[in-house]
Amino acid sequence: METAMAAGTSRGRTGRITVVGGGFAGLTAAITAAESGAAVTLYEAHGSLGGRARTAAAPYRTNEGPHALYNGGPHWAWLKQRGLLGPVAAVRPAEAVRFRFLRRGTLRRTPPLALLRLARKRPELAPVDVDFTTWATGQVGPQGARAAAHYIAVALFHHDPGSLSARFVQERLHRAAALPPEAHYPVGGWGALIERMASRARDLGVRIETDARVAELPGTAEGPVVVATSLDAARRLLGDTALTWPSGRAALLDLALAARRGDPFVVSDLDAPGWLERFTGNDPGLAPAGEHLYQGHFPIAPGESKADGIERAERLLDAGFPGWRTRETWRREALATGRTGAVDPPGTTWRDRPAITRGQGVYLAGDQVAAPGILSEVAFNSGMEAASLALTDLRLARLDDQHT
Repeated sequence: METAMAAGTSRGRTGRITVVGGGFAGLTAAITAAESGAAVTLYEAHGSLGGRARTAAAPYRTNEGPHALYNGGPHWAWLKQRGLLGPVAAVRPAEAVRFRFLRRGTLRRTPPLALLRLARKRPELAPVDVDFTTWATGQVGPQGARAAAHYIAVALFHHDPGSLSARFVQERLHRAAALPPEAHYPVGGWGALIERMASRARDLGVRIETDARVAELPGTAEGPVVVATSLDAARRLLGDTALTWPSGRAALLDLALAARRGDPFVVSDLDAPGWLERFTGNDPGLAPAGEHLYQGHFPIAPGESKADGIERAERLLDAGFPGWRTRETWRREALATGRTGAVDPPGTTWRDRPAITRGQGVYLAGDQVAAPGILSEVAFNSGMEAASLALTDLRLARLDDQHT
């Protein structure tokens, strides 16, 4: 169903907030607004909510690429306070010793010491206007810099992390390599978390419409709008060609293997950006009994194809899982383009990304806009900010109505 709405020039008259997009950012915005007493309608173009946080149906409950929820982020406390966090799994000690690293064509049990030394450095020591490779080479030498850049691709989905701002990359490296690990995993996949958020939104009175693709923004009397879609979709909806920002491209591989004791938990490619992780190591219910479910992503350059990324994935599988082809029980491949979050080139920070405030009562939320944090934290922070600004619009409109 396509929902067409008349475009307007000012908003804030009826007291209703419209949220376009039912992913993590959109649901965060809807809940925040509804908790403050606003009437909220949320439109989602697909038949199910979640965006990139959707989880596939059983028997193989995969996310769209490797996903983790960092307990150092602001959304952790927010979700926990509302009873939305639900059961989460930390990296078990037995799995923590099953990390493997491909370096110079050889599988190793430990990462280079230079990578560990670099990961301990505080992000604020890294310059914004210098690329990561240049800065990291000065800190730990070229080999350590290269290994670190490839390792942190897990949090970037980008084919050349070393070319990005040193501050941007170091912030992610510092947190991704923290001990104990910040990464946690919602039991049942991210879809279970989305279901709890959707239930909370409905309990607060949010009207949720799925299979409802918005073709135009609401009219002048309909109230503020939070556009919580991909940046590409927002650019089309708002007709604003300035809504652009670099992202990444990655080949995604989901793979089920007949279980074998002693299989690695993670295989990180330090020779090229690539990552494979066994999600059933923390949540066995994501796959049928007797099977291990792996998810991986392999960033690819603009001139490369999905097949190039999958070829690298199979080389990593050959190194980490000899004979894996005879154990394969299920497989799925995909290409993620422009759905991998913002990346900041040298000389830029999150503040330079497309602004949340778009004017005329329209606000932007998602993982590629001007909000701090890493991965899903950007979507959360922007959703909170967009909802707060929309609520301010409503309050000002009510005051205006009282004086007219």
